[in-house]
Amino acid sequence: MAYKTPTSRKSKRKNERINLIPILDAVFIFIFFLLMSTQFVKVFEIGSDVPIISNTPPPKQQKKPLALTVEIRKNDLVVSTGIPSRVVTRVGKNSDGEYNLTQLHEFLVKLKKRNISEESVILEPLVDIKYEELVKIMDAIRMLQNTDDPIYTKDKDGIDVQVKTLFNKIVFGNIMS
Repeated sequence: MAYKTPTSRKSKRKNERINLIPILDAVFIFIFFLLMSTQFVKVFEIGSDVPIISNTPPPKQQKKPLALTVEIRKNDLVVSTGIPSRVVTRVGKNSDGEYNLTQLHEFLVKLKKRNISEESVILEPLVDIKYEELVKIMDAIRMLQNTDDPIYTKDKDGIDVQVKTLFNKIVFGNIMS
């Protein structure tokens, strides 16, 4: 009988490496298509604060706060000031059924001229309101328009500085309801 060589020696094969180039090409093309298919959208945000409940007494102030409150009702906007609250004006709706935001804005500009350092307003929507209407009301309350008379205040060095916003710190008063 002739000597038989073991099969394990015959079948020894060279370890071949996996070709990664086609896989890397596919991943690169996939990333390229992902980047091209994304939509870059600018997101705008209107900042507002939530009322804070605290047990500590508020600090003593020399000047009475304005406590400006705008209530959004079904047929009108009610602007009130002071503690206790006192109605200052009512702004109704236009003939097309929308709130008269120009009248509200003009009133708030006059109020800002008398209370230059005040920046906060309490917004109380008492009815269900569309998001777009709420944003329009907030914009009328927050921003000074280019056509408005300029309002100036003195900074800590005594230099006149133009005020760029009306009441930009909006606090929702009935956030729990």
